[in-house]
Amino acid sequence: MEQRTLLALLVFSSLIVLAEAQKPAIEIYSLHVDCKVTSRFAHTVITSRIVNRANESREATFEVELPKTAFITNFSMSIDGKVYPGVIKEKAAAQKEYDTAVSRGQSAGLVKIRDRKLELFHVSVSIAAASKVTFELTYEELLKRQLGKFELLIKVRPKQLVKHYQIDVHIFEPQGIRFLETDSTFMTNELTEALTKVQNETKAHVLFKPTIDQQKVNPELDETLLNGDFVVRYDVKREATAGDIQIVNGYFVHYFAPSEMPVFPKNVIFVIDRSGSMAGRKIEQTRDALLKILQDLRPEDHFSFITFSNRVEEWKSSLVPATEENVASAAAFVQTLLARGGTDINGALLTAVGALDKAEDLPERSVSMVILLTDGQPTSGETNVEEIQENIQKAINGKYALFCLGFGFDVSYKFLEKMALSNGGIARRIYENADAALQLQGFYQEVATPILMKIEMQYPENAIEGLTKNNFTLFFEGSEIVVSGKIRNELDLLPVEIKAQSHTSDLTLKEEANVKEKEQIFQDQRYIFGNFIERLWAYLTIQQLLEKAISAPEEDQKALEAQALELSLQFSFVTPLTSMVVTKPADQQQGELANKPTEADNEKPSNRLVGTSSRMRAGSAPGRWAELQAVSSRKLFSGVSRIMGGARAQPLFDEYPQFLLELAKPSETVCLNIDGKSQPSVHLLSDPEQGLTVMGKLGDGTNQFVEFRINYVNPPVQIHVSTDGIVVSHNNENTRLPWTESATSTIQGLRVSVEKERSFTASLPDTVTVKISLVKFPDVFLGLYFLDTNHFSDKVSGALGQFYSKAQFRDNSNTNQRADERLLTVSGSEHKVSRMYKKDYRLESARGPVSCWSIDLTP
Repeated sequence: MEQRTLLALLVFSSLIVLAEAQKPAIEIYSLHVDCKVTSRFAHTVITSRIVNRANESREATFEVELPKTAFITNFSMSIDGKVYPGVIKEKAAAQKEYDTAVSRGQSAGLVKIRDRKLELFHVSVSIAAASKVTFELTYEELLKRQLGKFELLIKVRPKQLVKHYQIDVHIFEPQGIRFLETDSTFMTNELTEALTKVQNETKAHVLFKPTIDQQKVNPELDETLLNGDFVVRYDVKREATAGDIQIVNGYFVHYFAPSEMPVFPKNVIFVIDRSGSMAGRKIEQTRDALLKILQDLRPEDHFSFITFSNRVEEWKSSLVPATEENVASAAAFVQTLLARGGTDINGALLTAVGALDKAEDLPERSVSMVILLTDGQPTSGETNVEEIQENIQKAINGKYALFCLGFGFDVSYKFLEKMALSNGGIARRIYENADAALQLQGFYQEVATPILMKIEMQYPENAIEGLTKNNFTLFFEGSEIVVSGKIRNELDLLPVEIKAQSHTSDLTLKEEANVKEKEQIFQDQRYIFGNFIERLWAYLTIQQLLEKAISAPEEDQKALEAQALELSLQFSFVTPLTSMVVTKPADQQQGELANKPTEADNEKPSNRLVGTSSRMRAGSAPGRWAELQAVSSRKLFSGVSRIMGGARAQPLFDEYPQFLLELAKPSETVCLNIDGKSQPSVHLLSDPEQGLTVMGKLGDGTNQFVEFRINYVNPPVQIHVSTDGIVVSHNNENTRLPWTESATSTIQGLRVSVEKERSFTASLPDTVTVKISLVKFPDVFLGLYFLDTNHFSDKVSGALGQFYSKAQFRDNSNTNQRADERLLTVSGSEHKVSRMYKKDYRLESARGPVSCWSIDLTP
């Protein structure tokens, strides 16, 4: 009987188990997600129990999508009763211990940024025939109040029916629960019957427990309905004007969220990047968002626009009130925004600060702020990021708040984050998705209603230690201030005094908490983990220390990080300063490392500008790669050898591969070269369910592709991309798009766009995105890659397509296999592949070397 490969995949919060077998050999017979939320602090445990019903070993991969704001605290695997725990260590020490993981390119591979809200935890293990394995992951987070509610997000995307499937969410809020709601993107009438909610004054229990039949798409198919988000939202009751103080085991937390207060008038200047890289979809989405934001301005607000490329232009010579006439005029201006030219961030921000400095007739008690939106690095005017940060901080001098929004991944997030935090604001990345306009609007809504400023939370100095941040520049309606600390002495009463400025007056609020009465509230709560305030205090302190280090002088930065590291280790948190060492059975590959990525890790190294020497050019890469790039090629090679722990090294800047494939199943990167010289064109990929075919052609006398033909079935569109330009054919009409101009067009939902001299993209909703890079050095050629590859069906085929449906990595048990060598089986053929470093032509990627499994094929 012909061997076939089937995939058992479970994603929850999100959990995935992958295996190959004739039948579903890997059976997930139990999945339980248990979340306990105590006074906003959420403790989540995900437990999956799996059995291998095959007569041979199978590899299972465990993946969980967890919130970016969460810290992993524990992970373990139990195989046939033996437990393999994760151990949290200081990051550098863990990296040194597991340097073989670097040679496999897995030094940070267990946790990756998934999207703007989620991170992906990933680990795999081989389980023997008839064996059982239990995966258990624990993470903790402080839920943040935004727009008047707390939100607990659980990612649900199982592609396998699970016999015992259960989500438990327990909530305890001593202040009282004001409202509770659940929401999901997959709920049906049948699944609604599996959802129960029980709520009283201070407690709530949400249970989602669907049966096998309720999970099915229909009775005839063993396919699951569950695919999307499961969300619990709630808010608490608030009576005391000075907030609510809670105390457990000598630690306190103070929540302050006043409401029904007058809103400060805002004086806001929108500083909008209209450089060439904003062309197409980005500037369209920016226009859409600004038009909506204009409608949300209050009549008492004052506003203006500054746009910039290599030139800085002011919409008006001064701020204007948000009258109906001025808003209409601004809307007409926004609709004329076009993108071209360079990026003078320094000049634009200094112009904005100058406009606020010279503004007249502004309300006496009002809040002034600058909102910067940019998608790139400074390329015009002052380009040294340290100089720009210094210039802006000196100009603002504490008078205004600066909010920095980075659009996409070409921008240096660290640069924007340091500049915002140094000037009383925050930074946010806007992900280049279909809802980018909504992301922009959502951010504005968060800062649109300031109701307090210059807030000071005062506690008795001689009785409190380890106090978290207690001074705040602004408070926005719908958010919440959280302060925590340790009560040093035996206190009967804990007094608090809050001083702040409202729109109408200066406020002083006072409150006293009876320590014994407060501690009694949390006694005998059977589902509450008793030390939660101490862990909340540590969580909050670590986050604030890391945030403070971003904008601190270099001499203070190390001290702040040392404090954060000590707490991370003490409370077993995986933070940006620690790693979790995941151990495996002795007969399998050495354990792996789980690191906590930061938002800056999600972009090109060449964009990470903060902290680089002022002698380095603005676009130089930081850290290890910057050091390597500065040395001779001989030192470069030996440096890589040391990094790889002595494994066979390739020069960092080896040749470009023809193709870079990011495989989801398994999660690996493949660098592929195809010998296509014996035929005029190569069938690269076909997916009948996607209605997509891609053909390629090598150039004369070169080993790189210079032409690609992309065919779509629905809509019927043919696209010919060459190094000379692009031709889009539809209904017997041809549209020519040159590489020399940025352009965007949509045909029945199919969006095609050209980024000038850089790339071509074709995308349809809920399908794979095709992206082609134009590479000009050392030769002119085209680099092809795919985004959102989870949309490929199991019927995808072709020289490239087969890797997305039939690729299989395994160890070579017959040889003394090195850490940088594996066996790869594709469509029944076996290939010995090696871990190498190659040049990377993908624009979204690191632009430096990429670690990948290298393979040569003859189609």
